[in-house]
Order: sequence, then structure tokens, then C-alpha cells
Amino acid sequence: MSPAGAYLLPLSCPLPSDLLPRPKSTRPRPPIRNGEASRGRGTHPLGWGGPWRSGTPCRLRWTAAGARAGGGGADLKPEAFDVPDSVPDSIGFPKVVRRELVSPALRPREEEEEEGDGWLGAVGAGLETFPKRWVIVILCFSAFLLCNMDRVNMSIAILPMSAEFNWNPATVGLIQSSFFWGYLLTQIAGGIWADIVGGKLVLGFGVVWWSIATALTPIAAKAGLPFLLVVRAFMGIGEGVAMPAMNNILSRWIPVAERSRSLALVYSGMYLGSVTGLAFSPLLIHKFGWPSVFYSFGSLGSVWLTVWLSKAYSSPIEDPEISPDEKKLIVSDNVLKEPVKTIPWRLILSKPPVWALITSHFCHNWGTFILLTWMPTYYNQVLKFNLTDSGLFCILPWLTMAVSANVGGWIADTLVSKGLSVTIVRKIMQSIGFLGPAFFLTQLSHVHSPAMAILCMACSQGTDAFSQSGLYSNHQDIGPRYAGVLLGLSNTAGVLAGVFGTAATGYILQHGSWDDVFKVSVALYIAGTVVWNLFSTGEKILD
Repeated sequence: MSPAGAYLLPLSCPLPSDLLPRPKSTRPRPPIRNGEASRGRGTHPLGWGGPWRSGTPCRLRWTAAGARAGGGGADLKPEAFDVPDSVPDSIGFPKVVRRELVSPALRPREEEEEEGDGWLGAVGAGLETFPKRWVIVILCFSAFLLCNMDRVNMSIAILPMSAEFNWNPATVGLIQSSFFWGYLLTQIAGGIWADIVGGKLVLGFGVVWWSIATALTPIAAKAGLPFLLVVRAFMGIGEGVAMPAMNNILSRWIPVAERSRSLALVYSGMYLGSVTGLAFSPLLIHKFGWPSVFYSFGSLGSVWLTVWLSKAYSSPIEDPEISPDEKKLIVSDNVLKEPVKTIPWRLILSKPPVWALITSHFCHNWGTFILLTWMPTYYNQVLKFNLTDSGLFCILPWLTMAVSANVGGWIADTLVSKGLSVTIVRKIMQSIGFLGPAFFLTQLSHVHSPAMAILCMACSQGTDAFSQSGLYSNHQDIGPRYAGVLLGLSNTAGVLAGVFGTAATGYILQHGSWDDVFKVSVALYIAGTVVWNLFSTGEKILD
């Protein structure tokens, strides 16, 4: 091809005006009117006189009668001739322009598919423009979905297991509480680890660890009770690092104005995990036996890990795929400092809001973990539901929590964006999270039908979920740089509530009734409300 020539687009396709050569003639070109190129004969879109016929793709070559030095212009005229169906690489048009130079009628089918005509291309384009911080949120959501699926399956499987191995209620309570032995060990350690090395590595480790322990549970149960207790404690070790690691990641990725709704979405993954586990566990047990629950649920961790390793980063600064605009938005809202090297324990433990967080977490988790681990037994023994019905009716309270957690998150962020102080918003949301469950649990002793009991359970859990916009968002408020450590501290108290509460429930049921179980939870909910409203804050107190 002559150096003076250049391939141009089909004249039915637009070309940016700055790519067109400038003719010597000073006669102005008439403007291109909409649809003019598609009419039969008429003025040429590029300004040539004479007839112009369109309707079939064509290619033209500009030839130069005399090129000016320095690219000042040339006498140009069109000359039609046959050309190949692609633009030679030597022209050097930018990729986005080169794609426009070829008429759609002449493009290869592969290129059309690459451009994404159809729903698949639309999905791909949507993922590219989807904010990366919400990709991180969704991956954390899915990790917490697996977390509670693997946790609640024991609350269903324990019924046929106790019948097979002849376990009494005290032994069942011991097995249920053994999970929290390991869970307790890694709360603070997981928070320190996440704040130092980043949440990506720590959360990935946790998912792999608890998935393996889940898959080993049937083998351990058949080997003997001590082996089962060890494996359940090992599972707790893996799940213990999940919340501190997630808190560390979101404290670096999520702006303050989106904090409540992002955390609510992640924690709703736990609730939907309970829904999924409670829904599918009875079906798997009925069809394949109780070991199938642990094998199938445990294998899902490997799928999640593959996506996590390829898409997740501990902070936006480390992510090479994030857009500059999104990185600027996140960094301008969160001051991303160097990773923590030492933990100022004396300073942290000297702050009353930190102790309010720890105390309130204990009071909250006592009731929550009792419902998590003992609800199927309550439905089976008190409401006389069979195994399948116990699992299915347990879904409603957790489904209610998933919905109300997100509703609460949007309400909290809206209140903050309208100028209400973060402190007031956190106190309002957590007060609902305490007093709502306390009220509805007191009603359980006055209802006499399964439907009303299930409704009270659902309302209790639904109002409990407002805590995600209360105490569970507060760690990032008061000390974003130490968010992992703070959550590790408060959740250690929450785990102790799970250990003592779950075991104590088994003891209470041997010597008392379910009413006694619920009275203890109500008393702690009220105590937590008082402490939270007196000492908590939404302002940053640790830097």
C-alpha cells in the first residue's frame, strides 16, 4: 500500500472528524444529517459532489496528488478498489477506532462474540464496571454463607447422631459447645494477624481450615466422642478468624457512608447460610444419611477459595484492577496507614466505649447462639415437629434476619447521610437489637400454638439483626486501624457467651424448662441495653 494512502471506514459508519485528512479545497463540507448515508442517492457524507449510493458496505482509498511536507494537506480524491476484510496493522489506528473501521457486515463472527452481543457480553461488561469494593463485599458475604452452613448442620445432624450414638442432653450440649473452644482461641489472634498481614490471607486460611474440619466430622464421630470434640474445636479455630479478617478488609475498602449496609449484607450471608443449611440438611440426611451433610458442605470451600485468591485484595492500594476514581473515593474517605506492627493494648483497654462493646457483645451473643444451636431441638421437643419440619421451620427466623439486617443497614446509612450523628444511629439500632428479642422471647411462654411460637421466634431474630448496624459496625467507627483486633476482643466475649450459654442450656433443660432458658437471655438483653446506651460512641477514639 502506498504511504500516501489510508484505508477508511465504510461510509455507513461514523469516523471521528479528527482522523479525516484535510483537503486543499476551502469549500466547506455540508454537515452530515441523520440518516443521510442510508438514502439512495444524495450528497456524499464527506462532502464530495456527485451521486452517492449506499446500502452495501464498501471501502475506499484516498490517493494523494501531491503531499505537503509536514502533513499540511494534499489534493485528495477517492478511488474505489477491492480490499481485504480487515485493516492492516501497519496503519496503527487505536484499537477502539480500528474496530469501528470495519463494517459490522464484514466483521468475523468471532469478533462479534468477543464484543459481547447478547446477554453474556452484557454480564461481562457489567462485571467490569461493577465497583470493586462491592466485589469484596460479595465475596465476604459468600464466605459467611459457607461459615454458617457448616456451623448449623450439626444442630440438625445432632438429632440422628444422638439417637445412633446414644447421647444424652448433657453430651449434646458438650458437643455443641466444643465448637466454641476453638472459636474462642482465634478471635484475638485472628484480629492481630489480619491487622498485620492483611485480611485476604487470614480469611482464606479460615475457610480452608473449617471446610476440612467439616468434612472430617463423620469420621471423627465414628471414631469416638473425644475425636469428635477435637474436630469440632478445630472447626471453631477456622471460623474464629473469619469475623476479624472480614472486619479488617471492610475497614479498608468501604467508605463510612456505606459501612452499615455493607456489613449488613455480609452478616446476612450468615443468616442465609443458616437458612441454606437448615433447609438442605434434613433433605440430605433423609436421602443419604447424616454424614452426607458434612461431606457436601465441606467441599464447597474449595470453590470459594479459587475465586477469592484471584479477585480479592486486602486493601484497594494493593489491587491492580481497581479504577482510579474508585480508589480515590475510598482513599479520600479512609486514611489508609501502614499495617499495624504493635497493638496499643493499654490504650485500647482504657477506653470505656471498648468495654461497652465487649459487654454488649457478650449479652447479645448469649441469646443468639442459644437460638442458633438449640432452635431445632426446641421445635422437636416442645412443638413436636419431626426432623424435616424442625429444619424447615427454623428457616423463617433466619430468613427474617437476612432481610431485616439489610433493611437496618440502609436505614442506618440513610440517617448518617442526613446528618444524624453516628453515635445516635448506633445507639438506636442496637437498642432495637436488644429490646426487640427480649420482648418477643417473653411472649413464648404465653403462646400455645406452633404458628405463634414460630412467629415470635421470627420477630425475635428479625429485630436482633438490627445489631449489625449497631455494635457490629462500631469497631470500624471507634478504631478503623485496629478493627480486626477490636472485633477479636469483643467477639471473644461473644464466644464465651456461646460456650457458657450453649452448655448451660443443656444443664437448664435437664433441671428446668425452656422458659428458664429464655428468662436468662432476656435479662442479659436488658443489661446490654443499659451498658450500650451509657458508654458507647460512634466517634473515632483510636488512631
